[in-house]
Order: sequence, then structure tokens, then C-alpha cells
Amino acid sequence: MEINEKLFKKITETSYLTTENTKRYRPILRYFYEQYERINYMLYKEDVFNELKDKSNFEEYTIEMCENDLEALVEWGNLTAIQDTNNVATVEEFKHRKFRYQLTEYAVEIERLVIKLENIHIEGASLEPKLIERIKEEIENIEKISMQSDVDVHSWWESLNSDFKRLNQDYQDYIKTFYAVKMEEVAKSQQFILYKNDLIRYLREFIKLLQENSYSIEEKLKKVDIEVEEKILNKVFLFQKRSVRIDKLDENVDEEEIKNRNKEKWKNIKKWFVGLNNSPSEVERINEKTTEIIRKITRVANQIAENRGNVNSKKSDYKKICEMFCKTTSIEEAHKLSSLVFGMFNTRHIKGNYIRQTDSINSSLLEEEPNEYEVKPRIREYKEKQSRTAIVDKTKEKQMQIERYKKQLEDERKEIEKYINNGKIEIKKLPVVKSTFRKTLLKWISKANMNLNKQITIEDGRKIKLICEEQRKRCVLRCDDGNLEMPAIILEFID
Repeated sequence: MEINEKLFKKITETSYLTTENTKRYRPILRYFYEQYERINYMLYKEDVFNELKDKSNFEEYTIEMCENDLEALVEWGNLTAIQDTNNVATVEEFKHRKFRYQLTEYAVEIERLVIKLENIHIEGASLEPKLIERIKEEIENIEKISMQSDVDVHSWWESLNSDFKRLNQDYQDYIKTFYAVKMEEVAKSQQFILYKNDLIRYLREFIKLLQENSYSIEEKLKKVDIEVEEKILNKVFLFQKRSVRIDKLDENVDEEEIKNRNKEKWKNIKKWFVGLNNSPSEVERINEKTTEIIRKITRVANQIAENRGNVNSKKSDYKKICEMFCKTTSIEEAHKLSSLVFGMFNTRHIKGNYIRQTDSINSSLLEEEPNEYEVKPRIREYKEKQSRTAIVDKTKEKQMQIERYKKQLEDERKEIEKYINNGKIEIKKLPVVKSTFRKTLLKWISKANMNLNKQITIEDGRKIKLICEEQRKRCVLRCDDGNLEMPAIILEFID
């Protein structure tokens, strides 16, 4: 037996099995493992809290306790935390970092040992070029597969899930490989160039191939009929049900658990490529993480170049520019060279809420539509020119408008006089009235209700008083455009 440092090292990943809060830690990791089996590797703290809060012995469990438990499991090495910066909009949100958690390989193996599961194999990351293409072919043949026997469908199902699990593991290792290395230490290392080249090769072989095929997979998954999905899942269930009965005749088969597990696997495959409930797919997350990693790698490479003194001296550049200016034969040619070397002089930045044709950050300035702005001098003496127009005599138009207004008042007065009986207007006794008269009545009632004495003066100078009969007594005001149910109100004209 060879004794080395590994035998002396403590296995902190098993600490959660024998600690004071084991009754909380074990259910948390068991939930992670169940989701891991359903190909749902990354979880938020809210997912864990919502799963446990309704369980027994978790009645007083809070989201703060859940966050502390997850931090403890991360510290012991059972979980890996990756910060999710996709939807960060403010500095405050960035300070209160939001993480997605996943099981480490140690935790997976420990949970397998605890629950005594067999014949489950974790494959390490492998950059197999044909992996994503094989998944694409399997998804494209889904209609043909649904028409075949249970055995063929189950074989297709196992192949698809195996390829998908391997693809997802490659993605997780890709992210983990970068975040597991501290960039400050890597920048000081002589092996940075090798690390950089390996990462670029990974990007070329894995990410590029994923981008080329993921869009076809996404379109196909969106077009798959629900009946086809149910037919495939049902045939897979029938095969698994028979297999379980043959292997374990003395055990009860939980049919609902088998169905739910298969549905969750299919749901997570669609979620990985298509997304769910307007949430981004994992393919989009890969693209975002790739951009972030390339940016950080480039920054570190620039830092190394500066530290090693590989930056070219600008003195030779200035000499070369001077030689180019000396060779110019005219001032126009010198102006053109100056515009290329130094850019524009006395530039001004104009800020405004102009409308762009596209929101793409990759759009060139030359591709944008031009915007015109009126620049005004910022001096006190500046005044905008005012157009001078002659004053037009509109006496006739004003007189005609006054006459129309008087005629309108007279027509309204005549209309009102039709419905006055003994100095009163009783709503319940009115015949069918015009809509204009109804509006006038409602206006009078509204104004009178606002006064304590229930009296107002109308347009022609007369006073009216609002009299309400019994509060619950109602009537119907019939109008030429419909009927209005309202209290039986009386409007009395006061001399």
C-alpha cells in the first residue's frame, strides 16, 4: 500500500452527514440530486426554498436560512456557486449577487453511495465533434421514431438522453474550467499562453459547432406536436414499466414517478435549447459566458504584454508618421493624412433620444440612418427669428360665432320649456328626451349635489333646486340613444 498526501487529506464533502444541521443539509442535497437525475443541473436558492418550505420539519424555514445552508455546502465542496449576471440592471443588484448552484462530482458520488444506486455513470467532458450533430439528427427523426415499436423508441430515448447529458456536462466543465482558475494567478504564470490556446481550441470545436446546430434544434422542438411527444413518452413508459417488473418482481412500481421523471427530462431538453416562460435558454447563456470569457482572457493577455515590455515603443511610430508627412506634396494631401492619423478636431458630442433602426451592439455607425440636429448658438445675444404676419380682422367670424352660441342657448331653452310642468321637471314623468337634454339634466344634478342647499343658477339666470324623493325610489329616463336607470329626482325652478 502506498501512503501519500491524499490519504491524510480530510474529506470535507462528507461533513454535511454528521453535523448539527444534518436534518436540513441532507434534504437539500437530495433535492439537488433528484433534479440532477432529471437533467436539471443548475438551481437557484428560491427553487430549493419553495421545494422544502411545505415539508415537515421545515415549517419555520426561511429564505435566509436556506441561503446560509447553501453557502455552508459550497464551503464544504458539495455545491458549486456560479454568479448569474444576466438580468442585473443596477449596481445594487450586482452587490447583492444572485447565484446558481450545482452539485460537485464528490457530492454526486456521495449521494449515490448514501441512497445505494447502481449502474449510473458520469462521463467527463469530451470534445466530441459529432455530439451536437447527433442530437440534431435524433430530434429531426422524432416523428418517424414515434411510429415505431416500444423497444426502438426506448433505444432512441436512451441515446438522446445520454448525448444530452454528455453535452451538458461539456458545457458545465467549460464554465468550471475558467472560473476554477484565478485570473490574477494565471497572469503571473508562464503557462498562460498554453491555457489561452486550449480555451480557444475549446471554443472553436465546441461553441462554434453548438451555435451552428442549436438553431435547427430549436426550430424543430418548437414545431413538434404535443401528440407526438405524448406518444413517445407513453411508449418509453411502457418499456420501462415492463423492464422494472422483470428485474424487481417483489417491488411495487411507482408508475407516476416514472412518468414524471420522463416528462421532466423532455422538459429540460426543450428548456436547454428553447427556453421556458420567456427565460433564456442555456444556449444563450453559453454565448453570453463565452463573450465574457473572451473579454477577460483578452484583458489578461494585454496585461501580460505590458508587464513583459512587449508593447512597441511609440517613438518609432512618431518617426514614421513624421516621414509620411514630409513626403506629402500638397496641403490637401497633408489634411487627408492628418484626418486618418489624428481624427477630427474640435469634435462635439450631441446627446439625444433619437430612434435607432436596430438595437444590435454590432451595428456599424456607417449602417445607421443619419439624424439631423439644429445647433443653436449658446450666447445671450442670440434670438430666434420670428415670422411677421399681419393682423387679420375677424370681427365677422366672431359675430357669427356669438350668434351661433346664442341660437344654441335659445334652442336649449325651448327644449327645456317642453318638460317644465308647474315649475318642475320630474324625471319619472318625462317622455323620450334627446341625448343633449339628458346631458344637461345630469350636469345640473351633479352641480346641485355639490352645494349644501342643493341650489344652482343655470345658464339663463334662473335658479333651480334639487329635490330627492325617497332614497330607494328609482325611475328610468328614456332617451333617444338608450335608457338610464336613476333616482326619481325633481328639479324645481325658484322665482
